Amino acid sequence: MVFLVVLVSAAVAGAWPAAAFAATQPALGTALNYTVLSGQTITNTGPSVITGNLGLDPGSSVTGFPPGSVTGTQDVSDAASVLAQNDLVTGYTDAANSPSTSDLTGKDLGGQNLTPGVYSFSSSAQLTGSLTLSGNGVFIFQIGSALTTASNSAVLLVNGAQACAVYWQVGSSATLGSAANFQGNLMALSSITMVTGANLTGRALARNGALTLDTNNITPPSGTCTVATATSTTGSGSTTGGSGSTDGSGTTNASTPGTGSAAPDALLLPGILLLLAGGGTIAVDVRRGHRAR
Repeated sequence: MVFLVVLVSAAVAGAWPAAAFAATQPALGTALNYTVLSGQTITNTGPSVITGNLGLDPGSSVTGFPPGSVTGTQDVSDAASVLAQNDLVTGYTDAANSPSTSDLTGKDLGGQNLTPGVYSFSSSAQLTGSLTLSGNGVFIFQIGSALTTASNSAVLLVNGAQACAVYWQVGSSATLGSAANFQGNLMALSSITMVTGANLTGRALARNGALTLDTNNITPPSGTCTVATATSTTGSGSTTGGSGSTDGSGTTNASTPGTGSAAPDALLLPGILLLLAGGGTIAVDVRRGHRAR
């Protein structure tokens, strides 16, 4: 009986496509229209440059522009910023609820070379040195409390990795150290602080707290962002999922699955259920045989 359970479990694990567990992009909606979005205040010191739009709600205080500059619009406590904050809550929740593929609790992100997936920290996370993200796909970092990056730290993207497909879900506040070069959609439950000279390619999205800047450059991902889903191989053929894209402003559109996307094959689940049912029948027959003896 034990052997039967192990056999069935192995068959299920081997038959279920790995692509079924691939990371998917959180639905940030209209929050993607903003390079910076905050809930409380936005405060700047020095000649910071925000390329794109600024949003603030429910707070109303934006200070330090000039000397800082915003190339797009500033939406403060209006319908657009309210909607963007609501969409940020949805995207943040999506990221937080994504099934983890690797637990990095207690490890420094510096020196890591990671492929697409969902990486979790039960408490705080640190980045000292360089983090390399490799490959075309979605990267989600689930951080239980604070995210802190050291001075001159960096996030590097190689082999098709894209800033538009990197999501940082931070359970409290995020601090980017002096002269750090960070990439991705940074979503903090509370505040985001960028120390002097820190740069971000992506978005700074603070749900409830303040966004504090000091001589920083924040630029959304540019060009077309095409994110491939994981490849599922069945029999002799293989199929690849669809993609997401960005418009000219760097806004990421929702990804759409292609033919044969990451969902399990239509006949796989019934097959597994039949396998389990068959195993149960065998077990019953074995028990009856023992009783007959």
